[in-house]
Amino acid sequence: MGEGSTDTPQGVGHGGGREASHPSPNHVPVLLKEAIDFLNVRRGGTYIDATVGLGGHSYEIAKRLGAPGHLIGLDKDPAALERAKAVLGVRSSVLGESDGQLPKTYDLRPDWPTIELRHASFASLAEGRSPIADGILADIGVSSLQLSDAARGFSFQAEGPLDMRMDPQSERTAEQVVNHLDERELADVIYEFGEERRSRRIARAIVRSRPIRSTAHLADVISAAARSMKLGQKKYERIHPATLTFQALRIFVNRELDDLKALLEAAPRILKPGGRVVVISFHSLEDRIVKDAFREGGIKYKHFRVLTKKPVIASEEEQDRNPRARSAKLRAAEKV
Repeated sequence: MGEGSTDTPQGVGHGGGREASHPSPNHVPVLLKEAIDFLNVRRGGTYIDATVGLGGHSYEIAKRLGAPGHLIGLDKDPAALERAKAVLGVRSSVLGESDGQLPKTYDLRPDWPTIELRHASFASLAEGRSPIADGILADIGVSSLQLSDAARGFSFQAEGPLDMRMDPQSERTAEQVVNHLDERELADVIYEFGEERRSRRIARAIVRSRPIRSTAHLADVISAAARSMKLGQKKYERIHPATLTFQALRIFVNRELDDLKALLEAAPRILKPGGRVVVISFHSLEDRIVKDAFREGGIKYKHFRVLTKKPVIASEEEQDRNPRARSAKLRAAEKV
């Protein structure tokens, strides 16, 4: 995912045939069947995948849209968009033509929708003022691609720079936050966005250990300041002491909650009547925002009909197959 102008797509056009490939077996979209079912994809419709990621959800949407359809995929992360282009079969011509037109693409499969990939945050949808979409899907949070690349700085499990930007072109990095916020501001970030009850102790340790330049160094500082805490009632399952602080920094650096609020505020304007918005979240802060927005939109403003009284969670089979699915919660609503 990333910040960027929606006027400069990464690729626009038709995918298909020999160019389109199934999503990588190493990448398993969370709650895939449930998300597609709730989205209720209509052939020939216009759908927005607000977090296209590696293209897994988008691929299933595209299969159902057919040639009359239009799929718009957004992501802050240019690397994710490049992977998604391969999965979705989007091939664009070389840029730099003097006429200034958008890159052309080649339709190699007759029954494949027009696909438009944009390097942009889904918060950019707030700029829309007219109903254009039959459905919006958002899979919130960090992707497996980002976590597995140590150079991106999202994970404390490998040595890497303190970056954490989903969009490498954005200005604020985790290193700047860690080394330049004062102790009280840093503690507030860790508490608000990580729900970390030991935020004061951790912030104090970070400030005393400055400068901190790497993920490993930061994880060591946090571990020394806060002991590992038990997760739930499982005796031997523990959460790493740096988990919540890294989560907080990532959310703060990428303005994730602000972007989510902007998306939910925009959804009633850009959805057509009967259109649906489906959101998959991975921690309580996000889920609370989605729940409240759908409830307020349904009761106060009469925008939505809530389709999920309780969040939909992954089956035990999916949780065993994909550990990331254990914390996933899906909520859906329909524009009235």
